[in-house]
Amino acid sequence: MPSRTKRLRGSRTHGRGKKAGRGAGLIGGHGNAGLLKHKRLRMLKYDRDHFGRRGFKRPQNMVRANSTINVGELEEGLPRLLEGGFARQEGDRYVVDLGGMGIDKLLGEGRVSVPMEVTVAESSAIAKAKIEAQGGSVVEE
Repeated sequence: MPSRTKRLRGSRTHGRGKKAGRGAGLIGGHGNAGLLKHKRLRMLKYDRDHFGRRGFKRPQNMVRANSTINVGELEEGLPRLLEGGFARQEGDRYVVDLGGMGIDKLLGEGRVSVPMEVTVAESSAIAKAKIEAQGGSVVEE
C-alpha cells in the first residue's frame, strides 16, 4: 500500500487545510504566543500571575554589605597598616583601628601570633577568642 505522502503528492496542502501544515499553525503558535489574544482564557484560568510584578525590591540606601577582614589577613597586613597610619606599635603589642579603614567586622579565619588591640564595629566570637588568647583585646565601638 503506498504511503499517504506518496498518495498526496501534487496536492498543495496534503489534506490538512491551509494553515495546519505550517509550523505551529494548528496549535495557535509556539510557547506563550497568544496569551493576550486567543489563549487569554487559558492564561486567566491556569496562570493568573503570568503577567505583572511580584515581590519587592529593597531601596539601595537600605542595602549595604559589611566590609570584613579575617584575623589572619589582619596579621599579614600589619606592615602595610603601620605605613598607612591605621596601626601603631606600643611595645610588643599593636593597636589597630579597623573603623578608620572602613572595615565593619572582624572574622576569625587564620592564626594570630602577636598581641593586638583592635577597634572595630563588630567582631565574631572566634576572632575575639583568638586575639584574647594571644594577650590582645577587641574593642567594639
